[in-house]
Amino acid sequence: MLLLDNSAWSRIVDGALDDERAATVAGWIEGRHLGTTLPFLLEAGYSAQSAADHQAKMAQLDVLPRVYISRETERLALQAQRELALVGHHRLAPIDLIIAACAHQADAGVLHYDRDYDIIAARTSLDFESEWLSPAGTL
Repeated sequence: MLLLDNSAWSRIVDGALDDERAATVAGWIEGRHLGTTLPFLLEAGYSAQSAADHQAKMAQLDVLPRVYISRETERLALQAQRELALVGHHRLAPIDLIIAACAHQADAGVLHYDRDYDIIAARTSLDFESEWLSPAGTL
């Protein structure tokens, strides 16, 4: 499973992908291989333009599997931030740390369009797949 990051989701819904990648993502959605987390859902909801848009977005996302934040997830996210601070990268988005910790806990990856996940994967003890929606700089 891959957990969604808003950097990927916003580009998916905007139709930014080529047909081949869009078909791959559609297959992941149909096969329930894309999942959500509370931080992602809050970001997706924040981008809604109206109450009706918010309701439609949440209804669309409610069908996907969800990974919940546990105390261990919180501990892992804080540990990852400490590890990043030791190498000068502690200013990464807190939401990205929580999603990465959720992915670690769920033995999942993160689907994104955000270099932060590569840094988190390379510089912390969190073990997850950093899956770019499309190569960096192409969308």
